[in-house]
Amino acid sequence: MKRKFTIKEKQASVSRYLSGESVTLIADELGIAKSTLYNWINKLKPIVKERKITAQDFNQLERKTNRQSEIIEILKTVNCHSGSPLQDKLCELEKLYGRYNVHILCEALNVPRGTFYNHIKRNKRDNVWYKKRHEYFCNEIRRIFEENNQIFGARKITAILKNNGEHISVEYVRKLMVEMNLYSIRTNSKKEYLSDKRKRNILKQNFNVDKPNSAWVSDVTYFKYNEKWFFICVVIDLFSRKVVSHKISKSNSTQLTKSTLKCAIKSRNPQKGLIFHSDNGSNYVSATFSKYIKDNNIIHSFSKVRNPYDNSAAESFFSSLKREELYRRKIKSESELRSLVNKYIEFYNSKRPHSTINYKTPDQFEQEYAEITEKNLN
Repeated sequence: MKRKFTIKEKQASVSRYLSGESVTLIADELGIAKSTLYNWINKLKPIVKERKITAQDFNQLERKTNRQSEIIEILKTVNCHSGSPLQDKLCELEKLYGRYNVHILCEALNVPRGTFYNHIKRNKRDNVWYKKRHEYFCNEIRRIFEENNQIFGARKITAILKNNGEHISVEYVRKLMVEMNLYSIRTNSKKEYLSDKRKRNILKQNFNVDKPNSAWVSDVTYFKYNEKWFFICVVIDLFSRKVVSHKISKSNSTQLTKSTLKCAIKSRNPQKGLIFHSDNGSNYVSATFSKYIKDNNIIHSFSKVRNPYDNSAAESFFSSLKREELYRRKIKSESELRSLVNKYIEFYNSKRPHSTINYKTPDQFEQEYAEITEKNLN
């Protein structure tokens, strides 16, 4: 039965002829007479010649060119080729993991993606190089994210890292951001603005309360030591300005803020209706943290965006911690940093007079309140 060709197939054949292929070769491949092909050429040649390159064609060509360029870069970098043993190829590609898209890495050396992912998963736990690189980029991404008011997403952070001379892929940055629970505030800003449940500032800078455990404030600050970032989270009782709990972590995550609040609740056992005030950071507005707040019958109050005065009690404590302790020391280890923070908070609560509570210490102020309360009950 004689085969019928579509108009697209005919145009493709004419395009091959116009690009330099012989009529004999094309006709033999298609199983048609040369006269038939010449007939197509006479009819369709003007149409094919006049076809313009669209923006979509250009973008597709640009992506293909960039992909080929990256494959060439990879082949120049690795110490093997597509015919090398699989283990050699996996070891070489692992060195470039995060610098290039995994699809392109695997295509360059003809390695199945599943095999490569399994190799990475098996080795990353014990791979010192992987851990160092992972920690380095986590710190850099977190720094850029915080320094730019939590606005930038994976693409912009990748661009900044590349401008700083780092070779890293958007996919790797996005993976680390998800791992650290870092999300651009742009993502849900309109949704939150239009929501009926807008974040209310219940405290409204009213930092004077008449009894313990009626209002707490919390915040996270970061401190850089030995090219590593450490995040310090505190919960402060506004009644006495006492730091009722604190945690130190290498990541500014929901886990950090939740565990700090959990420790404060266990220590103080507050009654229903406690006001907990914080900023709008992702670690305070996540679904996990919000559920924990609700489950413990706590009312969440929020600072206005980019208004540090709404949480000045916590800001003031961090300023004192850094100026009176951390900036004065030549810290030699992570354990020393943790020890210094612990000792300062103990000093702050028990020995440092506070102007807002008549120059008494937080512990002293709470003790006097407890004595007066007990006396009135008797």
